[in-house]
Amino acid sequence: VQLQASGGGLVQAGGSLRLACAASGGTFSRYGMGWFRQAPGKDREFVAGISLSGGTTDYAGSVKGRFTISRDNAKNTVYLQLNSLKPEDTAVYYCAARIRSGIYSRISGRYDYWGQGTQVTVSS
Repeated sequence: VQLQASGGGLVQAGGSLRLACAASGGTFSRYGMGWFRQAPGKDREFVAGISLSGGTTDYAGSVKGRFTISRDNAKNTVYLQLNSLKPEDTAVYYCAARIRSGIYSRISGRYDYWGQGTQVTVSS
């Protein structure tokens, strides 16, 4: 399984970005998917997760109400819509897949495959 993340960039506070993560080499519709982020000098943290059907989602408290995770199983892609961005959202964002479960997890160690990361920088 390969995951390719894209969509990062530089944006002013209050702006929006849409991240995408395209999967190949497996059966995407069976995987729980998650987005994590890592800021300089900090641990990687959970941002959002989505179940295999898209029917269940979860968000970190710091992004709830601002970010939206979704997936298109026909396109083997999971998305993360980032709205009302803040400077503290600056980080490298990673997508991840749980191939042994259709449920996401907040624990990074429960994911089997990771994308390469895409940089999001929010200026004040």
